[in-house]
Amino acid sequence: QLQLVESGGGLVQPGGSLRLSCAASGFTLAYYAIGWFRQAPGKEREGVSYISSSDGSTYYADSVKGRFTISRDNAKNTAYLQMNSLKPEDTAVYYCAASTWSFSKVEQDYDYWGQGTQVTVAS
Repeated sequence: QLQLVESGGGLVQPGGSLRLSCAASGFTLAYYAIGWFRQAPGKEREGVSYISSSDGSTYYADSVKGRFTISRDNAKNTAYLQMNSLKPEDTAVYYCAASTWSFSKVEQDYDYWGQGTQVTVAS
């Protein structure tokens, strides 16, 4: 069974940090591009960051550039999203997803999705 499981969400104060993990089972994550998406209440889901399966190239949405870092550890079959300098507007459910494309910023290209993890930034 192909599965992605996110973890690491929680409640954090503004300016704080969290690291989200995305563990894959049933398939080899190294062969897939990884995307992190988020959905805030009342808003559409948006892409936050992506990492290539081939050369490790990355992309960040302007809203998180310089604060978030996407990475992958193929030996652990896991991807990560390090989130620093968190802001209240980062509050959302965060999803990781895997695409058979080597790299994509198109949500529809992502075939496998995790269940999501809640991130709440509040004082």
